[in-house]
Amino acid sequence: MILSPFEWSIAKRYMLPGRSEAVIALVAGISITVVMLSVAMLVIVMSVMNGFRAELLDRITGLNGHAVVQAYGGRLENWQEVLEEVRETPGVTRASPLIEQALMGSYNGRADAIFVRGQTQEDIDRLRANVIAGDLATLQPGSMNVAIGSRLQQNLGLRLGETITIINPQGRVTPFGTVPRQVGYTVTAVFEVGLYDFDERFVVMPIPNAQTLLLTGDSIGMIEVQTRDADEVDAIMAPIGQQLSGRAIVTNWQQMNASLFEALQVERVAMFFALSIIVLVAAFNILSSLVMLVRSKTRDIAIIRTMGATRRSLMKIFVTTGSVIGVMGTVAGLALGFLVLFFRNGIVTFLSTAFGVELWDPSVRFLTELPSKTDPFEILMIMGMAMGLSFLATLYPAYRASNTDPVEVLRYE
Repeated sequence: MILSPFEWSIAKRYMLPGRSEAVIALVAGISITVVMLSVAMLVIVMSVMNGFRAELLDRITGLNGHAVVQAYGGRLENWQEVLEEVRETPGVTRASPLIEQALMGSYNGRADAIFVRGQTQEDIDRLRANVIAGDLATLQPGSMNVAIGSRLQQNLGLRLGETITIINPQGRVTPFGTVPRQVGYTVTAVFEVGLYDFDERFVVMPIPNAQTLLLTGDSIGMIEVQTRDADEVDAIMAPIGQQLSGRAIVTNWQQMNASLFEALQVERVAMFFALSIIVLVAAFNILSSLVMLVRSKTRDIAIIRTMGATRRSLMKIFVTTGSVIGVMGTVAGLALGFLVLFFRNGIVTFLSTAFGVELWDPSVRFLTELPSKTDPFEILMIMGMAMGLSFLATLYPAYRASNTDPVEVLRYE
């Protein structure tokens, strides 16, 4: 929609009302503010929800893979053959043996539930970027060294070089019953991956050490599988599921965390729908401000018509005026949204300190920091929705202005 110099000069004058039209200017300012806040809220909420899902997916699949192959009964015998079959499957990028068992950890009279995680040296080395104290090189087969999560260290009051006692209820049998197996391990590394449950519960050691502790011989608990695409894991793992039918079961990341990711998806859709209503309210504000402008400018519109302005010109003038309000609000909302996202963790910390309330509890949110991931497609959709509704809100006032009868208006002038 191209405006002539005459149409553009009138539109600019209406977009910047004088002092005598302060009410119209106030309503227009409110309209811009409401559009800005609604767009900013949509950008912030959708980016945080996307970031939360992406961060959870990345960390969960980084720790447990995109799928696991687990034997019925929890012990996978002859796992070397199964491991080769999995590695030869098209689409599988990595497969590793894994032992994971819930046990009890104790130190200096304190006890806590833990998960002993036996991994290959290659998988243990992947944690190097998350080590905050100590050295993972000390975790060697046959050594009595372990790495623990930072939260577990805090809960038990452990320090590097001290001994954590791991209690295995499947101990030796005596005439008086089964005596739990208690083994002391030296803490030589502390890691923090940012996933609350992992940092609070897991104790990492080489696979041979875990087999000795759990008295499982040469068997393992499961095989961790990484694929080329997390969203195609079902199709990639389908042949393995058929080959191992009756011996083992294949579980992907969606099944292991179904309730969590389904809840996130429902919440994401619900939040988008609720916040979209605010954009609709902003569009109604634009409509009301333009209706007021048309009513206050009725005499001016009649004079313009008598000077030769066409109905089409009046339509273009008022559509432009309302659309500019929508565009200004949208651009300001995007800027505000990105600014808040950039300083999001600082804002959360400030609000928590100011009001004395824990706004981001890692034990509830799973992650230690507020995540964010901006989807360009969603940003374009938010911009399109805001500017589209703003444009639609201009049509009725523009139609009213274009249908003004100059004879009726100027009859008594």
